[in-house]
Amino acid sequence: MLVVQKYGGTSVGTLERIRKVAEKVIAYKGKGADMVVVVSAMSGETDRLLQLAAKASSSPDERELDVLISTGEQVTSALLAITLRDLGFHTVSLLASQIRIVTDSAYGRARIEEVEREKVMSALRKGQIVVVPGFQGIDSEGNITTLGRGGSDTTAVAMAASLKADLCEIYTDVDGVYTTDPNITAKARRLERISYDEMLEMASLGAKVLQTRSVELARKYKVPLLVKSSFVDGKGTLVCEEVPMMEQVVVAGVTYNKSEAKITVSEVPDRPGTASLIFDPLAEAGIVVDMIVQNVSHRGLTDMTFTTAKTDARRAYKLMEKVAHEAGAQVVTVDEDIAKISIVGSGMRSHTGIATKMFAVLAKEGINIEMISTSEIKISCVIKEKYGELAVRALHTAFGLDADEVVEER
Repeated sequence: MLVVQKYGGTSVGTLERIRKVAEKVIAYKGKGADMVVVVSAMSGETDRLLQLAAKASSSPDERELDVLISTGEQVTSALLAITLRDLGFHTVSLLASQIRIVTDSAYGRARIEEVEREKVMSALRKGQIVVVPGFQGIDSEGNITTLGRGGSDTTAVAMAASLKADLCEIYTDVDGVYTTDPNITAKARRLERISYDEMLEMASLGAKVLQTRSVELARKYKVPLLVKSSFVDGKGTLVCEEVPMMEQVVVAGVTYNKSEAKITVSEVPDRPGTASLIFDPLAEAGIVVDMIVQNVSHRGLTDMTFTTAKTDARRAYKLMEKVAHEAGAQVVTVDEDIAKISIVGSGMRSHTGIATKMFAVLAKEGINIEMISTSEIKISCVIKEKYGELAVRALHTAFGLDADEVVEER
């Protein structure tokens, strides 16, 4: 049996915690499993390195920044390997350049193109535990690249896919995937299992348990993911292919995202090419747009509203001011006082009336809906941020997800 495990920053935040991780790895090794362990930087280390770079330069070079921040994971992987060796186990740490985790050259947000497996398989055949620093790769020229925040999850899944591992375990500071954020309602429940599609929607909508790209990879290569806690024993949550019984539960979870802003370009001439004129500059600037709503045309004019990350809102606003001038639009406004509330569930494919119920629940609480977006298995509404937690609790109860109602075996 081949198992890939990933441990996040809080799991390896101190030498004591690194030793606890070593003990977990050893327990699996004792059962006869071949072990590959992917680690994040120690908690807070990446932020510390970024702060150093900011002090050195107001605009640090992207290539050199990746060289700098990739060292956090390298430190952790070496410390874990040293600890495992101290406990009497043959162990080797292998960097991305040694394994050859090949990525594109998009510094700070690189995407994995290939993971060569022979170096790791050779170490496993020798009976060694292999420790891999997450978050990093190399491009075709041998430059160090990083995968973006949460990239260690992606490293672990890519390793599992390449090695055809039997299981990929993601250890974090929570004991699984919950029906909603337990900090918002104590009635949130841990799910025994969730489909790739549901988890992908929840991750993209604000659930921070797994990084979106890691779920995309797991779905593509059918890698079973088990999300568990480093600090408490438990079954965790299995992220896997959808099975028929999953559709019996209409809504799997409620997500809450308050990190987006809403931008409106008002009174835009309603003619072919206007949408392209608005969104092309955003794409060129690398600004990701989420929800888009275009109002019905009135006297040849329309309003175009979209959401983007708050961190990109100022840049997007400046671009839209320029676009508004070129297109003959009247005004551009930004609203950062919003939250996106979503319900997610594969059962929505075969059940009717879900949107109606969601809208009725929000109306009963006096919550106005500003934007709506849907897919086969999700419905999202933009509302005022001050109503966000109220909306989560109301929807969680209305769709039978509270702790004393939800069926955990899905």
